[in-house]
Amino acid sequence: MRLTDKILGDAVSEIAGDDAISVVLNLKNKKNVSEFILAKKIKKEINETRNILYRLYDANLVSFMKKKDKQKGWYVYYWTFNKSRIKYLMSDIKKKRLTTLCDWLDREKNNNFFSCSNNCIRLDFEQATEFEFKCPECGELLNHEDNEENIRKIKTNIEKTKEELKKCSI
Repeated sequence: MRLTDKILGDAVSEIAGDDAISVVLNLKNKKNVSEFILAKKIKKEINETRNILYRLYDANLVSFMKKKDKQKGWYVYYWTFNKSRIKYLMSDIKKKRLTTLCDWLDREKNNNFFSCSNNCIRLDFEQATEFEFKCPECGELLNHEDNEENIRKIKTNIEKTKEELKKCSI
C-alpha cells in the first residue's frame, strides 16, 4: 500500500485530531526537526505545537531526542515521524471500526425500533414501552420503524471496511 498524504492525514486525524495533520506533513521525510522550527512552519504557538506532538507521541507516531542548548540552558526537543507505525495504526483503526459496525448491525437486527412522525427520537421496544409508545419529546404516538435500509447500509460499510482492512493488513 502506497502511503499518500490523504491516507496519512485520515489516519492521523482519527488518532490525534485534525490539527495534527499539518505537524505530520511537516515532519514527513525529515529527521530531528526542532519543535520551535515546527511551530513556526505550522504557524502555531510552541505550547500548542507541543500538545499536538505529545498526542502523536502517545500514539507512537513520533519520536524525539532532546539536547541542551548551551547558550540558553534549556532543553530543545527534536522530533521525527515514525512512518513505519502508520500501517499498524491504520490496521487498528479499521479493526475498531469493524467491531463497532458489527455491534451496530447486531443491535439493528435484534431490536425493534420506534419513532414518531417528527423523528424526534428513536427508541427500542423496551424504551418505547417505558414511554407507553408516546414520544417523550412531542407526545405523538410512536410507530414501528422499518430499519432494513439501515441494516443494508451497515452491511455495505462492513464489507467496505473489510476490504480496506485487507489492503492494510499486516
